[in-house]
Amino acid sequence: MPPAIVATVLAAGDLALVALELPTGWFADRFGHRASLIVGSFVQVTGMLWCWLGEGVAGLITASVLVALGDGFRSGADQALLYRTCLAIGRQDDFQKIEARAEAVALGALVVLVLLGGLIVHAGGFALGWLAETLLCLVGMVIACAMVEPPAHPDRAGERGRLEDTTPVRVRGLAIVIMPVALLSGAASAASFLAQTAGTNGPANVTLLVAALTAAEAGGSALASRVPAGRPHDHVLLAVFGSMLLLSAMAMPAPLPLIALVLGFLVGVAQPLRAAAIQRLAGDTIRARAASAASACDMAVSTMLLPIAGLWRPRRRR
Repeated sequence: MPPAIVATVLAAGDLALVALELPTGWFADRFGHRASLIVGSFVQVTGMLWCWLGEGVAGLITASVLVALGDGFRSGADQALLYRTCLAIGRQDDFQKIEARAEAVALGALVVLVLLGGLIVHAGGFALGWLAETLLCLVGMVIACAMVEPPAHPDRAGERGRLEDTTPVRVRGLAIVIMPVALLSGAASAASFLAQTAGTNGPANVTLLVAALTAAEAGGSALASRVPAGRPHDHVLLAVFGSMLLLSAMAMPAPLPLIALVLGFLVGVAQPLRAAAIQRLAGDTIRARAASAASACDMAVSTMLLPIAGLWRPRRRR
């Protein structure tokens, strides 16, 4: 398949996810975060089946959009459900620690699964790989069904029946928390892309690099479970530092893999800190939407920075 078609398929999924984040976040806040996780897992299973059994470019694009839709239903709903559960049992101060540990475990598992998936496909072919992927998504749906929706927390918006949490002051506070980490995440994505597309990298080196980048982010999340809650200006400092690292890497490409690892580690630290700050600011009526907005901003910034990195790479080669 030509690279342009592959890029189109991937772009279709990314653009769909950006567009679907807020509508699916509204669904989660309106109909329940557990329900949104169940729907997201069901759509994900459908998307995996389409990846496996669909035919042609249209089939791949449909599968990519379905996977994005499943991601959208789960994005934000997981953090909102966890925070509401912590509120229900009086442990809201532990949200950051639990979220960070869960993220570290998930990223660590992803490293193992990526390597294991390659072995499965190598030994049994793509059909066996897609079967394993579909079964894992089914397990996720079973886990979502086994969850319990915690009771609503009586915040001001819930008591009075209007979204007081969407006042300009609250929205501005959420933006201050969301945007710096989105910029840091975009810088990490650009550095990762540049490191992976270095002319000296073969398939084996790229695989090991991707695994190392994921492991670095997992290490950052593990550290975030032990640090105190961050303040908004801490997020700004992380974003400034990350931007400086990316600019230095573009000026001196030799240390690109190391800088990409450092940026991945910083993203791992910053994401749980931001998730905790968002849930503290948001009320029950907009928890999933606020978290989904953060995810959409991350994707949008990365989408804007990656083409710039792609244009820079050929110039460096010349």
